[in-house]
Amino acid sequence: MNTAELLVKCLENEGVEYIFGLPGEENLDLLEALKDSSIQFITVRHEQGAAFMADVYGRLTGKAGVCLSTLGPGATNLMTGVADANLDGAPLIAITGQVGTDRMHIESHQYLDLVAMFAPVTKWNKQIVRPNTTPELLRRAFKIAQQEKPGAVHIDLPENIAAMPAEGLPLAKDGREQIYASSGSIEKAAEVISKADNPVILAGNGVIRSQAAQQLTTFATRLNIPVVNTFMGKGAIPYTHPLSLWTVGLQQRDFISCAFEQSDLVIAIGYDLIEYSPKRWNPNGTTPILHIAETASEIDSSYIPLGEVVGDIGNSLDQIIEQVHRDGKPLPIFANVRSEIRADYEFYAHDEEFPIKPQKIIYDLRQVMGAQDIVISDVGAHKMWMARHYHCESPNTCLISNGFAAMGISIPGALAAKLLYPEQNVVAVTGDGGFMMNCQELETALRVGTNFVTLIFNDSGYGLIGWKQMNHFGASSFIEFGNPDFVKFADSMGLKGYRVESVADLIPTLKEAQSQNVPTVIDCPVDYRENVKFSKKAGELICRI
Repeated sequence: MNTAELLVKCLENEGVEYIFGLPGEENLDLLEALKDSSIQFITVRHEQGAAFMADVYGRLTGKAGVCLSTLGPGATNLMTGVADANLDGAPLIAITGQVGTDRMHIESHQYLDLVAMFAPVTKWNKQIVRPNTTPELLRRAFKIAQQEKPGAVHIDLPENIAAMPAEGLPLAKDGREQIYASSGSIEKAAEVISKADNPVILAGNGVIRSQAAQQLTTFATRLNIPVVNTFMGKGAIPYTHPLSLWTVGLQQRDFISCAFEQSDLVIAIGYDLIEYSPKRWNPNGTTPILHIAETASEIDSSYIPLGEVVGDIGNSLDQIIEQVHRDGKPLPIFANVRSEIRADYEFYAHDEEFPIKPQKIIYDLRQVMGAQDIVISDVGAHKMWMARHYHCESPNTCLISNGFAAMGISIPGALAAKLLYPEQNVVAVTGDGGFMMNCQELETALRVGTNFVTLIFNDSGYGLIGWKQMNHFGASSFIEFGNPDFVKFADSMGLKGYRVESVADLIPTLKEAQSQNVPTVIDCPVDYRENVKFSKKAGELICRI
């Protein structure tokens, strides 16, 4: 047995189902070891796609997704997806091939110090230099990647080490026990909540990672406290719940800003500052905050909690409920906020203008998606509208990259989602800019049999940058580009392509696309004049009590 074979046995021991990656000269021994493995190797078209697939696999399962590249340019291509997973709290293991240790002291073909390069974008990373240490390194890698806050870990395997004889067995997974909050912190939290007249809950991605959505919903219902979720906290409470105020996170004022302005306590549950800076909702640092999460709070002048409850989120919420003395109801403004956001959402239900407004595209998409169906949003102007208008009944049914916010994630991410949940409808929602960054992975999707839908918001430009430019300078520049014929593009790859020609086309096209047994692409023209209109409306927003 060589080191590569021992490494594969360790990966099998960790329950790895898939490795997403590209073959290369320096990872040949590892690929050879995978030929007889239970692990399915999925050959992708670009290493960035491989990392995004592992990223989304980690988000949806809580288990580390695994991606593989060779050295040099293969490893640098991998980095964007690795960084995305690390900042967004997705467990991921990145494995890179490397030159032999006998070549590292001289200038060598394609050699980079990958351990140094990956250090800023991972929780931990190591090079295997002694074959027999492989089981310890792999067990530690998975433990670090998957413990709260999850993130990325990198393992570098030199080609001569991979081929060396190795002895050892995979290590047993240690029985990590859940950590529970102290009784003192529970009592403090209950006291703070009991004294608040107008509390509001800010629910983040930690609620979903901790599988505490049901406990959060019970907590809010029993204590009669309205809930706002971040982009990455969608589904933490069903959007149809009467106390749900939907999603916060736009960098401009919105209806939900009124809820924060009137609150005398923000109960941040599973919230990570990277999801939505507290300087946006607590600019002066004057709003009292209660922090409930599995890890202690970050240091920020706008986020200084009165108390911190650190431990299993679901258990903490259950314990706090029993000690809170609260009979109050939300202020009328919270009901007004919910009424306003619902009215704004429903306003576009029957809009007939073409090109289609982004609000209408998303409204129609929601109508054809089931409660457990999954959308993966790319990054761009459409992402802001998806965050604001696509609402979820369940956790992990709308994934939005918002820590690193990397373009190109939607198509690779949708492939991973469909692998995991083949019976559910999966839609990659992307702009034309993001589509062209990783559209090559549609060939991978066809090859591995993942028949998801890609919905393109087509405006022939970088719409989000144009939106920012219009807000700052009153004009846009350097954002326009041309596109291929997306229908012909899809047909040329053996996919099914559609073009939306009217508002009435969209729902029937989505339904037909979902029924196909191959990946599909829908080219949908979008009217992004709505971006500037929203900015103007946000600037004029007055909170009505």
